[in-house]
Amino acid sequence: MKKTKLMVAASAIGFMVISASAAAAQDSDSDATEQSVDDEESASSGSGNAIVVTGSRIRRPDEFSATEPITVISRQEITQSGFNSATDALQSGAVTQGAGQINNAFGGFVTDGGTGANTLGLRGLGPARTLVLLNGRRLAPGGTRGSVVAADLNVLPTSIIDQIEILKAGASSVYGSDAIAGVVNIITDKNPEGLRFEAQFNVPEVGAGIDGRVAATFGFETDRLNVAGSVEYRKRRKLARNDVPFFDCPVGGFRDGEGGPFGSGDSVGFDGTPCFTLDNGGVTINTLGAPRRNAISRTTGEIGSFNRFVPAPEVTTGPFPGYLGVDFYSRDTLDPQQEEEPLITAAELYTGFLSASYDLEALGNAEIYGELLATRRKSSSPLYRQLSLDYLRGSPLLPANLRNGAFLNPTNTSSGQVIAARAFIGFGLTESAQQVDYVRASGGIRGDFVFPDWRYDAFVGKSWNDGTYEIESFLVDRLANSLNVVANMDGTFSCVSQASNAGCVAAPALNADTIGGRLPQEFRDYILQNTIGKTQFRETTFAFNIDGPLFAMPGGDAQLALGVEYRKQSINDQPDANSLSGNLFGLTAATPTVGRDNVKEVFGEVFLPILADTPFFYRLNLNGSARYTDYASYGSDVTYKIAGEWQPVRGFGFRGSYGTSYRAPALAEQFLGATSGFLGSTADPCDDLPPAADQSPTDQIIARNCASIGLPADFVQRSGITVFRVGGAEAGLAAETSVNWTVGAVATPVLPEKVGRLSLALDYFDIKVENGVADLAGGTILNRCYTDPNFDPAAGFCRFVQRDANNALTVTSSFVNLSEDIVKGFEFNGRYSRDLFGANLILNANVTKYTEQSSRLFPEEFLTDANGIITQPDWVGSFDVSLATKKGFTVRYGIDWIDGDRNRTYEFFAFDELTGVTDPDLVQSFRDLYVLEASDYFLHNASIQFNADKFEMTVGVRNIFNTAPPQISAIGFNTIGNAPLYSGYDYVGRTFFANINFGF
Repeated sequence: MKKTKLMVAASAIGFMVISASAAAAQDSDSDATEQSVDDEESASSGSGNAIVVTGSRIRRPDEFSATEPITVISRQEITQSGFNSATDALQSGAVTQGAGQINNAFGGFVTDGGTGANTLGLRGLGPARTLVLLNGRRLAPGGTRGSVVAADLNVLPTSIIDQIEILKAGASSVYGSDAIAGVVNIITDKNPEGLRFEAQFNVPEVGAGIDGRVAATFGFETDRLNVAGSVEYRKRRKLARNDVPFFDCPVGGFRDGEGGPFGSGDSVGFDGTPCFTLDNGGVTINTLGAPRRNAISRTTGEIGSFNRFVPAPEVTTGPFPGYLGVDFYSRDTLDPQQEEEPLITAAELYTGFLSASYDLEALGNAEIYGELLATRRKSSSPLYRQLSLDYLRGSPLLPANLRNGAFLNPTNTSSGQVIAARAFIGFGLTESAQQVDYVRASGGIRGDFVFPDWRYDAFVGKSWNDGTYEIESFLVDRLANSLNVVANMDGTFSCVSQASNAGCVAAPALNADTIGGRLPQEFRDYILQNTIGKTQFRETTFAFNIDGPLFAMPGGDAQLALGVEYRKQSINDQPDANSLSGNLFGLTAATPTVGRDNVKEVFGEVFLPILADTPFFYRLNLNGSARYTDYASYGSDVTYKIAGEWQPVRGFGFRGSYGTSYRAPALAEQFLGATSGFLGSTADPCDDLPPAADQSPTDQIIARNCASIGLPADFVQRSGITVFRVGGAEAGLAAETSVNWTVGAVATPVLPEKVGRLSLALDYFDIKVENGVADLAGGTILNRCYTDPNFDPAAGFCRFVQRDANNALTVTSSFVNLSEDIVKGFEFNGRYSRDLFGANLILNANVTKYTEQSSRLFPEEFLTDANGIITQPDWVGSFDVSLATKKGFTVRYGIDWIDGDRNRTYEFFAFDELTGVTDPDLVQSFRDLYVLEASDYFLHNASIQFNADKFEMTVGVRNIFNTAPPQISAIGFNTIGNAPLYSGYDYVGRTFFANINFGF
């Protein structure tokens, strides 16, 4: 495949979605057309019935409607949907609408924020372009390792949440540079009554991966003091791949022609099944690699030429006694322990939240307020490891018939010597754990300003993120020392470096036990060491703003908000000393990430209610905002936004907005220390090229370029490829800019009470990001280097590529500014409610239709549109119906939908971004060989809730029909088993949940 892209998207949901713009919160015939949140101010602060809506800093009367679409999710909806945390709710489809998320299925991958972090990105533009607020104030980035770029949702409290507001429109001029794709505001309950206890357990039908949470919420108030808080503990147990039957037999999934059954083109392993071959799911173990020689074939019993062998003590005759020859499919590739790796990672979370306010009755009837959030996350993700032992030519650890061969060029564990044989060993699980302590303390004072009905707010906040990450790793120097040995008189072996390295343990001799992974415990303990790194991230914010009325207009008072803000951040990630020295064998290594930045901002916003209650202008409102941003690292820029709403008649109107954004690169994007990763040897473009007669035009260019650096036509890469990912500050990384506009229509007709209440909203969105900050994949760099007709090994993309004397490749990828990202589409929100037979019936629908999800790396390329492929669906939707009786029972049923794909993925992979042409022959070739299609995907959820005065109980089922993810060929996407790694799919299966909440 010429492209390999990791595309992940949001897990589907089924909770009630409310369009704020469509009067979703109102079950009455009121004129109000929004559900709002007192995000930075409250009625108790003296603002009367004025409210602040997410996406604005202006208080306005609650009968005014929003000029932009806002989705609101209540605490009850989270509970009724079976989500056990705010994280799960925020990563669900009704919020993310098919966009890619990093969730708990990414334990074995290198992700921003480190293993265990959960992030949120709207509109497919990533978490670095989505702003997360807690009570109207930004949540600082959190996690481990050097790439800490976005808020970790794990730090959020759950039990005290009142509601969540999601603005899916750019708001950089209101909140700052990272509010490009949208803003998510989590609002806590300011007035919980007394003391309440809550417990929830989610139990998958498979019996593993139980997720439990217990919490207490409390609150009290006096005439001048208000206090609210919560404490909670959550434990999610590991769900392993072998716990879920769907993942029992991963296969290549190839087919023998278009329309052929899934797997009809697969080869089978030595056991006669296609499961766990190297095409998918398998890893070479219990295998000897040695120079090519004759041996008896494991599968045919005939003598042939092989360079891979499995131990066979029963073979006492033939050209290679004790071994059988194997090929790609007949070697051993399954160790049951590898399936104990997590499908869903384990975690323990401790969360405490406290908010308080005190009325001074001075300084303008001022109120002093403060918040404290403190969390600890303990997460883990054991990794299965294959160990390669490279035995040196001439080593006494080798039997005589293998001692003088030459199998591989020197590696970093061969002490500069040629390798005579390699043992591919299944080592087992190694530990990987993280602990993250996150604290956010904030407070301020707000009260009446100098002018009538004006308010001021002075705020200061500080966030601390302290993470520790541990991983057991093989050490390069210890492997090298253990393999460089001399024989002792008593038949044992000693390390050559024994005199200066008394603790060295010699590697075991090469035999069937060693190859089979039955290694001496002393040797295992010597080569494996727990490595520890530490991450610190700090953010400090100072802000002051005022707002109030300017003058009267026909539609009401014009409102103005002005403010200043100063924010500074710093990161200090210090990996283990073995990582710094490149001493980790076969694992990602890193150097320190250290950097700081600060930004000064001045902003203003004006709200103009131009007309109201006049013919053809029942309501005409205009909102404008602007922000001047000055970064110490990237200089200054101005962003602005204009939004408006026109209701010609009561209950029907139009709205729209146009805004710009400016995002300075995050600290990790600027200063990330070199972090190593790995590609397989086949990612070398020069590896195993087709014969000249069978080469495509692109192959011919590659062949010519490879020959120009002295590689033979039959070159085969025998080494893995090391990829280093580094920050882009020294490479001249620039800030990115974007334009975001929306236009829509809202209908909230006033209907007779017996008919019910209806709210409808349809919005079109268009986001274009230019100079987007991203790091190029190592494979992209290699491909662009060797497919360049004007090839220069020291220039262009090739300047990031090094090929050493043994032709081993190293690729360095820094964060760069890419050309363009575009996301366009329509979003529909609908709600209907009415009284029915003494109960309240509510129907909700949320549907998004993407019309474009395209990008290009460089200006000379054509836009590549991924819209509609398996992991970036063009249609997504959430639907639910609930019936609440007067006796306290509520029954709810929800459906989440992801559109399937029959054609788009094939066409996407056959598209050439340099010519803008989709090759029909290549499309047909893909159809003949691979299954890259999926049916529509539905998840069904149901619950029943009983609510009394002081007691509430909810029970239900998620994924009622145990719907499995689609099966695709193991090509083009990262997969779990045969399912694409895409958070829109449920990997757990049918899950039962119960929530109990009671108070005093």
